[in-house]
Amino acid sequence: MSDVRSVVVLTNPAAGVGQADKSARRAVGRLRERGVDVVDVAGNDPQDARRIAKAVLDQGPDALVVVGGDGMIHLAVQVMAGRDIPLGVIPAGTGNDVAREFGLPRGAPEAAADVVADGHHQPIDLARITRPDGGHTYFATVMACGFDSLVNDRANRMRWPRGRSRYTVAMLAELAALRPLPFRIELADGTTVERELILAAVGNTRSYGGGMRICPGADPADGLLDLTLVEAMPRGQLVRFFPTVFSGKHVEREEVECLRARSIRVTCPGITAYADGDFVAELPVEVDVLPASLKLLRPRPRGR
Repeated sequence: MSDVRSVVVLTNPAAGVGQADKSARRAVGRLRERGVDVVDVAGNDPQDARRIAKAVLDQGPDALVVVGGDGMIHLAVQVMAGRDIPLGVIPAGTGNDVAREFGLPRGAPEAAADVVADGHHQPIDLARITRPDGGHTYFATVMACGFDSLVNDRANRMRWPRGRSRYTVAMLAELAALRPLPFRIELADGTTVERELILAAVGNTRSYGGGMRICPGADPADGLLDLTLVEAMPRGQLVRFFPTVFSGKHVEREEVECLRARSIRVTCPGITAYADGDFVAELPVEVDVLPASLKLLRPRPRGR
């Protein structure tokens, strides 16, 4: 019998271009069909959702279930890191890299609800960023800085166009202004990299940006962070480079170096860091791994 008998379902109504509300209704219906007691709540904005999540966790449900995308999961792990309560996910975002990594059903709220009701969970690593102000931000997938964070910075300043096309316009603008960036990266083993790069990505899991496998060797259960460094290259080569990231074959290029470490310090003047797709801070930041610090509800392995 499953240990999950009562859950709180927390929704970001804006996720997935408004699809989260519909997904939440379908998932809640299925959970109740399975005999799970459900308290259904929604946040008006990220700060409100985080406040609600912290309050409901203090009440001790068997699980917290979030409906939304990677941003919603990012919000949840800020209050769940190190807790004994498992996290369930009803994927309803645009990127859904956490769902992709852990085999959670996408586009199928009832199937995702069945994963929650079945109650199988696995401890996974989280990564922790120490910001310049001394505060901490946790993430589940990838922290990126460099070209991709510059694209995010520009897109966040734009009022038009809306939706994903805004990021396409921002990317084209940043390509036109492309310049090598002077990074200094220090690893826990004493290795120091000082080099002009296009980007640096620290991965707990393999992908970001809706399936871009920037850290294809990352394992969220090995107690290590994967670091992918991309050296400067001409614009034309960079345009051809990015499609290879979806397959992970970019790591075969001579401009790419992959390293592993338990902690990493990243410095580059004027560059910001994004994690799970959300803005974190301006560099420098330190990143370390928190082994087995989140219980994630996921499909039971076949044969068990």
